[in-house]
Amino acid sequence: MFILILGLGYFVTNRDKSTAERKSAPPVGTNTSAGTNAFNKKQYSIDDPTSIWVVVNKSRPLQPTTYAPTDLVAVSNNQKLRQPAAEAFTRMQTDAKAAGYLIEPLSGYRSYGTQVTVYNSEVSAYGKEKADTESARPGYSEHQTGLGVDIGGDGCGIDDCFGDTPAGKWVATNAYKYGFIQRYTPDKIHITGYRHESWHYRYVGAELASEMHTKNIETLEEFFGLPAAPNY
Repeated sequence: MFILILGLGYFVTNRDKSTAERKSAPPVGTNTSAGTNAFNKKQYSIDDPTSIWVVVNKSRPLQPTTYAPTDLVAVSNNQKLRQPAAEAFTRMQTDAKAAGYLIEPLSGYRSYGTQVTVYNSEVSAYGKEKADTESARPGYSEHQTGLGVDIGGDGCGIDDCFGDTPAGKWVATNAYKYGFIQRYTPDKIHITGYRHESWHYRYVGAELASEMHTKNIETLEEFFGLPAAPNY
């Protein structure tokens, strides 16, 4: 009788163990070599203008080119951003202040019509060739998505000096934690087609921004395997 009970106990224990192992095993066909936390690059669209991952550059205009977001929210300095970007920027601004840095959004959402004015002004002042390195044509601007923001602080506005200020350095170090990336970096002009803009940040969400930071990938084009877009 004792031997029978022991045998029954062994059978029950191993049956439960096998069941638990089956439950914890990955589905058939799962690529375990990539790890269970492999980043899903198809989680959001890079083409849909309403997506926080939409990639806008000189070869990828918004569709339609007159797109306007419907969830704009006011942030400080009379600027507006799409709701997720606005909430993230406000958190970053609050944390920056707690750390002793004052940052402000100097230019957030710009409509198609506003970008027409901005671009034409650049062309009038500097000529078309230079304007195309500093200002996006209407329908090609990240500002039109409501996800791009120009940041200023420490007495420096939309200018090269921002990157050298303590506030600018804090933003450059911490922006990814809030879902922002510095979109136009100095060594990627051949990819983005824009000169370095230490003040221009783009909201892509904390998940993607953190992944790009971890992998040390600076541009959306490189991350998503898209062609370089230095020219229209």
